[in-house]
Amino acid sequence: MHIKTTKCNRFCLVASVTNRELFHHSEVQAGFEALFRSFDSEVQFQYFKSFRRIRISFRDALAAAEARLRLHKTDFNGKEMRLYFAQSVHIGSPRLEPPKPEKQFLISPPASPPVGWEQSQDATPVINYDLLCAISKLGPGGKYELHTATPTTPSVVVHVCDDDRGDSSAPDDSDQDDKPRPPRPKIIQTRRPDYTPRVEQ
Repeated sequence: MHIKTTKCNRFCLVASVTNRELFHHSEVQAGFEALFRSFDSEVQFQYFKSFRRIRISFRDALAAAEARLRLHKTDFNGKEMRLYFAQSVHIGSPRLEPPKPEKQFLISPPASPPVGWEQSQDATPVINYDLLCAISKLGPGGKYELHTATPTTPSVVVHVCDDDRGDSSAPDDSDQDDKPRPPRPKIIQTRRPDYTPRVEQ
């Protein structure tokens, strides 16, 4: 297993391979590394057997980009090899670039909206007067079918509750404002049993 330290200014590819022999046989590894040494003679490799990944470090971005362009989705020992950039590669810049603007919305709060973004106006609320009229006609104790049953769906029926005093002909709440309301029933507390001390021997 070859593990070498990589410098922060190197450009890396990550190879995803399904060939298990690559992680166990040195001759297979030599053939794999030869593919990338043609692009950079000082390329470095890190093998991660558990993840079936190989980190390939190049000296410059051009070599990494050319290797990825030519070897991505190519065949190696009968298995397809896929190559991905370990970081965003910008030719001529050794530093990582900031994320693209569309990905900045993953930051909370977002840094800034994209160019051309405008605040959307809230829509005017829609008042359904037919629905309000139908609700005002509902009387206590009645039932109203909102949806007729079909062979595949049940019916929807609204049952209006009776008045709490049992009088279905009670006036509206607007008429009750001038009249005193009946007092609420008093909650009677449960009396505690008498305590008789015991003498323990």
